[in-house]
Amino acid sequence: MMTGQKTRLMSEINVTPLVDVMLVLLVIFMVTAPMMTSGVKVNVPRTTHERMDIDSKTMVVSIDASRMVMINDLQFDASEVAERLPGIIESMKPEEVYLKADRTLPYGFVMSVMASIREAGVEKIGMVTEPPASNLQER
Repeated sequence: MMTGQKTRLMSEINVTPLVDVMLVLLVIFMVTAPMMTSGVKVNVPRTTHERMDIDSKTMVVSIDASRMVMINDLQFDASEVAERLPGIIESMKPEEVYLKADRTLPYGFVMSVMASIREAGVEKIGMVTEPPASNLQER
């Protein structure tokens, strides 16, 4: 029971709950933002790093300017890749595949080979690049 004291209304805004809610929203957006990107997931290596070590579990798919496709040491015509690649991937069971394409090839052709690799069951595809000429001279 209150005896003789007047209670005053508090006219200040309590910002602590607001800050708590904003921090929770920030964390939620930070976690979900990378999942909202669309397109082909490609791990493109930076050209400023040293050469990558390739072990025996790695598969390298190379496409030359004449559209001949080499899967490690096996050479195929571009039309044979879609039918032969699943069998090769099943036998090798690579953890990741590196795609090395000639720069004069059309983008659509390289993407069709990449789609064949993904349809064969490979999730990790890395694009192989060469370092710029200035980095080659420094080494």
